[in-house]
Amino acid sequence: MSFIELAFKTTDEQFFNLDYFTTAKNYRDEGAFKTEEMTDQKLLDSKQVSSILDYMVAMSTMRNVTEAQVNDVFDRINTYGHRLSDQERRQAGIKNEFSDLVRTIACKLRGDVSDEVMELIKMPSVSVDLPLNKHGYGVSAEEVFWVKEGILRSVDLRDSLDEQCIADIIACIVGSKMISRSKEALDNIYTESSEEFNRVEAALEVYGAEKLIDEFSFCVDEIQKSSSQKKLKEIVYKKKSSNPFPATFAVIFLAFHDLLIKSKKVISDYAGVESALENLSERIKTTKDAGSPDERDKNVRSIKAQIEPFFVDTKDLKHVYGQHSTLDVNELLRRSEIELADYELKQGIMTLASSQRAIDENAVKKIINSICALANNGPNRVGKLLIGIADEERDANRVQQLDNVTPIKVGKKHVVGVKREATLLGKSVEQYLALWRGRIRDSELSESLKTNVLSHMDYHDYYGLGVIIVTVIPQNQESYVGKKSYWRDGDETKEITDFQQHGVICARFK
Repeated sequence: MSFIELAFKTTDEQFFNLDYFTTAKNYRDEGAFKTEEMTDQKLLDSKQVSSILDYMVAMSTMRNVTEAQVNDVFDRINTYGHRLSDQERRQAGIKNEFSDLVRTIACKLRGDVSDEVMELIKMPSVSVDLPLNKHGYGVSAEEVFWVKEGILRSVDLRDSLDEQCIADIIACIVGSKMISRSKEALDNIYTESSEEFNRVEAALEVYGAEKLIDEFSFCVDEIQKSSSQKKLKEIVYKKKSSNPFPATFAVIFLAFHDLLIKSKKVISDYAGVESALENLSERIKTTKDAGSPDERDKNVRSIKAQIEPFFVDTKDLKHVYGQHSTLDVNELLRRSEIELADYELKQGIMTLASSQRAIDENAVKKIINSICALANNGPNRVGKLLIGIADEERDANRVQQLDNVTPIKVGKKHVVGVKREATLLGKSVEQYLALWRGRIRDSELSESLKTNVLSHMDYHDYYGLGVIIVTVIPQNQESYVGKKSYWRDGDETKEITDFQQHGVICARFK
């Protein structure tokens, strides 16, 4: 697929020739994928293209077989064909709530979240680009949490070591006891006939997968806030090294989870936590036998004792569940590049003029219209509007120049935040959010939609920049702005101006 889209050459430096494959050429011309100018490049001739397109792919059909027999065949393929890593083999060998949870959290942390089924042509947008093999994929390995914090190397993502680390942590949390950090321990959890498989699966059913996803995301957020100035690895280890540290990270994570979730505490001093983690590797056991359940438990208790002074008690865990985490914001931004019609991104409420900065009433109007259009996607579609995001790099650069903030790039989008606008307007974040609420409340949006939107507005600090997230929950009828109605055409909001289009929108709600 990537070869046909001219993403790379053959071994003798030739690109695929789209002139001899009309279907692919039409897709290119329609904008499904982009190619560079091939004027000075060598291209395959028609005979070579035909050889590729006419190649017969071998297929085998299995009839009247059980799921166990199918799994057995794939297990053999994965064992004796192209060698999979241990974790790839585990995940490929079984599909249950535990393996699904591991995959979901892994995707969230990597930033390659997508629907269970997606068009093949969209795969590059959720694929990970490794430093030495740049293919222009949507997710850069260096930006992934595991690599950015030094926990894993870029190539470790290819072998699913991130999923292995997640599986280990999850098993310890839901099972209420530490497991050995070993290949055998994880193999048992993925083996249906084992006691460990049944124990962990039953425990997860009681604990709740969705609950654990929220907890995992929250703990990752708090760990990142506690290492905002340096990589976590540079804090934990005094000596510089290129080695990953998933084993040490696992006990750090479990210590945070114990305090934040089990003990119902919140961090009161992030700088204090960072200071407590400084050179941590010299104060806990990191030798080979540190992977036993007892030693891991000792390490967790030791870490908790060192960082707990910088935590305080909280009444409940409402701030953990059902809230947007940093990972969620990143996920929304990446999804916005694929599911164009369900997402709208705006940089803010202020103009970007050099002088006389003022509220841009036209921008407010566009956002109101976009909310209407998102609602008209249908009764089974959730829309998201994010304020504080620059679509174009030039807008991000303009914001940086005017407001002296450093945008954060996520995929192809740039988080510029809204806190800068609150400061410019002389308002607190709460007052700024109230400003937006007021504009929506005073708009001519359909009343039911307006009420729902006002109750689903969320503010996320996002590394001090601030992002407003408006969730447009599914409606049961067409929505309007006054007497006008709007719809989404890809990433554009358009007014409905003809009866035919109006009929299409109405049909969605029948």
